Amino acid sequence: MKRFLLIFFLMAILFSSVIIAYFLNTNAIKKRKEQIKVINPIDLPSEMVDPSLINVGVGHKIKPFKFTNQYNELIELKEVEECVFVAEYFFTTCPTICPIMNKQMQRVQKHFTNEKQFKILSFTVHPEVDTVEQLLRYAKKHNAVKNQWHFLTGSKKQLYESARKSFFLLKPAEVKNQGDVGSDFIHTNNFVLVDKFLQIRGYYDGTNPKEIDKLIRDAENLITE
Repeated sequence: MKRFLLIFFLMAILFSSVIIAYFLNTNAIKKRKEQIKVINPIDLPSEMVDPSLINVGVGHKIKPFKFTNQYNELIELKEVEECVFVAEYFFTTCPTICPIMNKQMQRVQKHFTNEKQFKILSFTVHPEVDTVEQLLRYAKKHNAVKNQWHFLTGSKKQLYESARKSFFLLKPAEVKNQGDVGSDFIHTNNFVLVDKFLQIRGYYDGTNPKEIDKLIRDAENLITE
């Protein structure tokens, strides 16, 4: 009888431990997801935001766009609706931060290769040089998966308007040091994470592997929201 009670007691402890571990893990995951806040213009340094949007405190979403990808296909915002996606601005002849950024973006793509609800949008800042043919060569060099990683070109005015009024890609230091307004040339190391509802959920340094690790974790959580 004592042996039976001992076994019962040990089984009860084991079962209780499993239940507690389950709820602790569930709560940890839930808490982690809750920490990925929605970012609106009012949450950002004013230098990053177009003056017409500085006071928007709720409801900001990525605005509609139409650009051409490396396969000469028209890509519109609707192509990524209901998907989680990462956006960046780069140019193919950049010798400094862009190669580092897109090496990290390859890591992101590899992690989500089989995930249909995840996309990558790489917008050129130099459309005069980055033709469809040039983007295709660059995409092949980086093993871009068709229909998942789009390298986009189009009107410079529209490209830059998206950067300034939708994605808010520049950090204050970049605005001052790299002459975004003065020279009309965007050059930033920022990646932007956007959720299925076209809301901004995070900014990450595309040259920092640890920040890319966080981007991957955050994107995973958003996909399952």
